[in-house]
Amino acid sequence: MIELNQIQLQKNLNNVNYPLSKHDLIKYAEEKGIDEKILRALKRLPSKQYETFDDISHSLGTSE
Repeated sequence: MIELNQIQLQKNLNNVNYPLSKHDLIKYAEEKGIDEKILRALKRLPSKQYETFDDISHSLGTSE
């Protein structure tokens, strides 16, 4: 499991417009050149609609 912290994740996703799908989230990350470690983690997310940053964070199980 890739160790991510919530601050790292939030810093990289602070301009995301919610709601968005896993596909759109990965597309955003690739277009913005987000850190490879975070991109790999996003690719492991369940395919669903994400309503908030907390939805993503919870699905990833990020640490504080």
